[in-house]
Amino acid sequence: MAAEALWQDPVPLALDTAPLPEYGSGSLADLLPTLAAGQGVPNLTAGIPELTPADRNCVFLIDGLGWEQIKAHPDEAPYLTSLLGSSRGNTGRPLTAGYPATTATSLASVGTGLPPAAHGLPGYTVRDPATGALMNQLRWKPWTAPHVWQPYPTVFQLADAAGVHTAQVSSPTFAHTPLTKVALSGGTFLGRLSGEERMDLAAEQLGAGDRSLVYTYYSEVDGKGHRFGVDSDAWRGQLMYVDRLAQRLAEQLPPRAALYVTADHGMIDIPFDEESRIDFDEDWELRAGVALLGGEGRARHVYAVPGAESDVLTVWREVLGDRFWVASRDEAIAAGWFGPPGAMDERVYDRIGDVVAAAHDVVAITASVQEPHESAMVAMHGSMTPVEQLVPLLEVRS
Repeated sequence: MAAEALWQDPVPLALDTAPLPEYGSGSLADLLPTLAAGQGVPNLTAGIPELTPADRNCVFLIDGLGWEQIKAHPDEAPYLTSLLGSSRGNTGRPLTAGYPATTATSLASVGTGLPPAAHGLPGYTVRDPATGALMNQLRWKPWTAPHVWQPYPTVFQLADAAGVHTAQVSSPTFAHTPLTKVALSGGTFLGRLSGEERMDLAAEQLGAGDRSLVYTYYSEVDGKGHRFGVDSDAWRGQLMYVDRLAQRLAEQLPPRAALYVTADHGMIDIPFDEESRIDFDEDWELRAGVALLGGEGRARHVYAVPGAESDVLTVWREVLGDRFWVASRDEAIAAGWFGPPGAMDERVYDRIGDVVAAAHDVVAITASVQEPHESAMVAMHGSMTPVEQLVPLLEVRS
């Protein structure tokens, strides 16, 4: 009897314990509409009302640099750290990325001002209901018509139509990608290779109009995190570099301008052991009844064989429920994972998995055969934990 009392089945995590994104008041999707509304662009809502309007706004998005990573590395990022509070007269606060906390989803949220439930990029890979195949929304493979997949205008397009000088300054690699077309297009795209060139050109574009909305981007903090891990020497070097880039841009702001430094998600290192990396391709219980595995290690979309949906949900909860929030599609939507109540666009509904699994612990569901590259990554992201979900909103004004 005593021995039996020592062993208990894992207790599934209650879905209402998931820290939901702050859609409508403090998410990435609220940033550009707030800035553009303050510039007089019609039909947009200021979801972050504490931001003071400026004639010229610049958003510098650093891929993979979460709020908690900045707080943990003050020596490597002295300038960004100085913006975390109000000691210099600047206001720094975290935003929530949205679910899942991954690049394609977050960039679409930033650019469209819509939550994933509406813009329709609700994961790294999701099922295309028209073909039944997985669609990688970052690499846009297999190709599908971009404006069928995401039909809404971007905030940049709305601002450009309202007479605001609008520009995106990024790597030339992204000039004509489908993700850029559906998430970040509008006005002028200007490609520059080095970070310094981007900062200088972003400042120049910011001063090119009486009202300006400029976006610039840097990706390698994320790249080094995936390859070597957050807090590795390579990652720290990138943090030091972007800290200097942010200061370089801030020091060139024209009059009546505001700079906002933000990110698309944070990151977390996942140990290379069987307890922390659960290999779907080697786990017969998790594979049973599953037709397709989408999403990524810490934010999975699970597509069941028709008729097996409830069985797959039951098994995934039994196997993973004390380490993941595991929900049915309807439960995740109703809970507000992908957007506020009523935000779900009909075309997006079947892109979401029959089962949705978001990591709570330091754990990931890898797929060594189907996803060898992704499974080898040191740092990952995607879920709703603060280290992944919280991104900076650091403000500098001229």
